[in-house]
Amino acid sequence: MAAERTAVLLMAYGGPNTLDEVEPYLLDVRGGHPTTPALLSEIRERYRRIGGRSPILALTQAQADALARVLGSTYAVYVGMRHWHPYIKDAVERIVTAGHRRLVAIVMAPHYSSLSVGAYEKKLLEATAGRLEAALVRSWGDHASFLEAVQGKVTEALRRFPAPRAVQVIFTAHSLPERIVAAGDPYADELRASAAAVAGRLGLGAWRFAFQSAGATPEPWLGPEAADVITELAGQGQRELLLVPIGFVCDHLETLYDIDVEYQELAGKLAVRLERTASLNDAPLLIEALADITRTAVAERGWEK
Repeated sequence: MAAERTAVLLMAYGGPNTLDEVEPYLLDVRGGHPTTPALLSEIRERYRRIGGRSPILALTQAQADALARVLGSTYAVYVGMRHWHPYIKDAVERIVTAGHRRLVAIVMAPHYSSLSVGAYEKKLLEATAGRLEAALVRSWGDHASFLEAVQGKVTEALRRFPAPRAVQVIFTAHSLPERIVAAGDPYADELRASAAAVAGRLGLGAWRFAFQSAGATPEPWLGPEAADVITELAGQGQRELLLVPIGFVCDHLETLYDIDVEYQELAGKLAVRLERTASLNDAPLLIEALADITRTAVAERGWEK
């Protein structure tokens, strides 16, 4: 019976499915504050350049489908988005209507921040409102299968270079406002720990870490910015670079445009070769990590049948 199964909710940021959805999507992201015509035009053009839509829903659904196959019939896997359809609250309604009483919620961002995972937690608590017994997985960037998955993508990407050992590896993640550091937020430390773990597995002698995709606000954002690191390395004579967006688990605007368009254009101007690792998307090792994370959360709550 449905009530005896544990629901699993994969939560991601969300994104527009058409160019017409860009404006209302941004309105949601900005908490109801209108987007200036100039910024709206710029963001629409970015989505146009990557195919006129965000692939994040389709890719998250593919992750959910793969996870459901691995977990088996005692689990039911759902998808909910923070800023677009299907919203987290709508997914929770489906879960409640299906008769589930227990929920494991996983944010598809492996590293904790109060401004990212914490925001998902708020949406989840508002939606469940005591109707479900919920276990939120707040951080999983140190899971061995996740690290192995990233390691594999780096190994694959390095094979595209004639001299892999000469390639400078740069791990990246989404920037957040710098004020989180003073608040003791673990985001930057968790990211660097994951990068160091992957670098150690690969035996990298030297590697860099940088942030990307900072928001268009006047306050300081976490750095160094990836474009600055690329420029710095080029100035030092480094001609081959590999970006590893370790903070992201599937393709979306930040990989398909920020890296594949903007950083590639910068690399062209600097006369350097820039590659990036393929996104994990529904890679088996990522799904293995999610399955183990789910089962661990269930065991810790004593929910086993």
